[in-house]
Amino acid sequence: MDFSRVQLSDEDRQFLDDACSFLREVVTDEVIRRDRETGDNFDEGVHLALGAAGYLEREWKHDSERAFTRVQRRIWELEKRRAHVPWVTSGTTAMIARSVEKFGSAELKDEVLPGVYSGHVRMCLGYTEPEGGSDVATCKTRAVRDGDGASWIINGSKMFTTGAHNCQYVFLITNTDPTAPKHKSLTMFLVPLDTPGIEIQGIRTVDGDRTNIVYYSDVRVDDRYRLGEVNDGWTVVREPLNVEHGAVDSAADGLADVSIMMHQAGFMAAAVDAVAAKASVPDVNGRRLIDDGSVGYRLGRSVARLEAALSAPSIFGRVALAQTMRDISPDLMDIMGTASALPAGTDGAADDGASEYIYRFAPLVGIYGGTLEVFRNMIAQYALGLGKPNYSPPAPKAG
Repeated sequence: MDFSRVQLSDEDRQFLDDACSFLREVVTDEVIRRDRETGDNFDEGVHLALGAAGYLEREWKHDSERAFTRVQRRIWELEKRRAHVPWVTSGTTAMIARSVEKFGSAELKDEVLPGVYSGHVRMCLGYTEPEGGSDVATCKTRAVRDGDGASWIINGSKMFTTGAHNCQYVFLITNTDPTAPKHKSLTMFLVPLDTPGIEIQGIRTVDGDRTNIVYYSDVRVDDRYRLGEVNDGWTVVREPLNVEHGAVDSAADGLADVSIMMHQAGFMAAAVDAVAAKASVPDVNGRRLIDDGSVGYRLGRSVARLEAALSAPSIFGRVALAQTMRDISPDLMDIMGTASALPAGTDGAADDGASEYIYRFAPLVGIYGGTLEVFRNMIAQYALGLGKPNYSPPAPKAG
């Protein structure tokens, strides 16, 4: 791993200064407080400001004349995290935009992509079904050609369609041939969410975030919204799934995350820093929490776990970061005491809600894109060659 520092040119330093100034202006304390309260992980005002300032186009449109250089891209990614820019809907939009660019018709790209870069078009993932679990290929939402084949009728439901209430399109996986093997029966559509027959219902997760269940009842979709070939949807969805799973190649220049979940890890690092800072401040009696050996040990252990997780690559890092957040967040709250249970913006909050937020956030980080158990099985099977897990009941003993 290359730990050398990148030397910034004058142009890059100016970019850094401009980006930091812009983010401080648009991502206010009120934005962060509102985002924590709503659980949306999206702020339309911030997103539209990013689009109006050209940052979305520069980040996502790689053939733009103003596209980020590699160094600028890395600066931008890091500063967005430090500013706590609401991230979920931006992340899904970026993933789907790449698939639209690759598999969409010229007509569809003209309809969708300009709005993506301006911030007016956002897109969400329509994968999981209420009874489907982490295997998105077991899709039962049906898409059937209507009459002359110019349109499709879609019926079914999708669970955990996060951001649907703030989006204009859903990247929807459907079953178009129930008689075929499951990976040969899928077709992808980019469905406008204002189409008649679509109903979005909000669901609150244990950490206070909002996700959605979306119902599709006789939803008529023009064939031009199809992405890729009929029954070849697995080819279309595989790339964004790999990104979501963390199965991405490392960058030769070192200017990329070593794994996914680095945005979430930024919240964890901020919480560790906040607790360490508070633990070093003397109380009215001149005592510091850090002077207690057990506090120093637990805080040091949390920092060591964090640093190790931040350095773990690919799918291993995805597991390490999520598990570390689950493991250290209770310790951080316990070190800070009862006032650590108060959320951001509350008078008397021990660390302005930093550790409380990652404590609530940790269970969700462990299921994004699939549960940690699924990812551990993937590591065991494909990285370690241990074969498929056997979940069958034990054989009865003879006699």
